[in-house]
Amino acid sequence: MNTLSLAPALAGFGSGLALIVAIGAQNAFVLRQGLRREHLLAVIAVCILSDAVLILAGTAGIGRLTQTAPLALDIIRWAGAAFLLAYAFLSLRRALNPSALQAGGQPGGTLAAAVLTCLSLTWLNPHVYLDTVVLLGSLAATHGPDGRWVFAAGAVAASTMWFTALGFGARLLGPVFARPRAWQFLDAGIAVFMVLLAVSLVAGS
Repeated sequence: MNTLSLAPALAGFGSGLALIVAIGAQNAFVLRQGLRREHLLAVIAVCILSDAVLILAGTAGIGRLTQTAPLALDIIRWAGAAFLLAYAFLSLRRALNPSALQAGGQPGGTLAAAVLTCLSLTWLNPHVYLDTVVLLGSLAATHGPDGRWVFAAGAVAASTMWFTALGFGARLLGPVFARPRAWQFLDAGIAVFMVLLAVSLVAGS
C-alpha cells in the first residue's frame, strides 16, 4: 500500500475508533457477554458485520438520505429509546435478583436471544446512523472517489479490532466477576446508563 492510500486508511481507522470506543449500549452488551463468556463469537461477529454495513452505506452516500428524511430519524430515535428502557428494566431486575445472576459457567440466554439483543442495540440506536453513517460517510467523501473506500476499510478495521479486544479482553476481569455482588453492580450501572442514553435520544442530543 503506498503513501497516498495509507493516509485515508489511517484517517478512517482513527475516526472509526474514536466513534466506536465511546461507551454505548452496544459496548455494554459486548462487555457483559465477554464477562459471562456467552455466545461471544456470534455477538462480536454481529457487531463487526453491522458496523461494516453501516460504514459502507455511509461511504456510498446513504448518509444524504438521513439528512433529507428527518421523520425517519425521529421514528428510529423513539423506537431506540423504548428498547433501551426495556433493556434497562431487564438489567435492573437482574441486579435486584441475585439468584438470577450466574457468574460461573452455568448456561444463560440462548444464542438467538443474544444475537437478537445485539442486533436491536445496534440497529435501533439513532447514534449509530448519525455517527457511523452520516459522520463517517461525510469524512470518507473528503478523500475522493477512490480514497473514500480506503478510508472505509480503515474504519472497518478499527471496528474489528475494538469489538474483538472488548469481548475477549473482558475475560481478564473474570476473577472480579466471580462474585454475584460484582454482577449486581455491573447490571445496576448498565441500567442507569441505558436510562440516561434513552433520555438523551428523546431529547435529541
